[in-house]
Amino acid sequence: MTTSYYEPQDLERFAEIGKDAPELARKFFDYYGAVFAEGELTGREKALIALAVAHAIQCPYCIDAYTTSCLEKGSNLGEMTEAVHVANAIRGGASLVHGIQMRKAAEKLSL
Repeated sequence: MTTSYYEPQDLERFAEIGKDAPELARKFFDYYGAVFAEGELTGREKALIALAVAHAIQCPYCIDAYTTSCLEKGSNLGEMTEAVHVANAIRGGASLVHGIQMRKAAEKLSL
């Protein structure tokens, strides 16, 4: 049997994180709720952003949660896929532009 650190059912236990630090958990969940409340951005837009960020930080729990959230808020697979590609383009571009640091270091060492 293959085991993994990631167990999808753990996502349902997220609130347990406050068991031994209830005040900190309350503050976090209050903030989290405020961030995802309708504002200048719709809940649907925020869910798409969260899905893209989840892929960028590679959090399987967040990917599961925001895939569900996007679908519940009316996004379709094409929109969700495009959001993931945006995250990939930014992450890939950031990796490439950091190559300038490598070039600078190599140029100094090559002198």
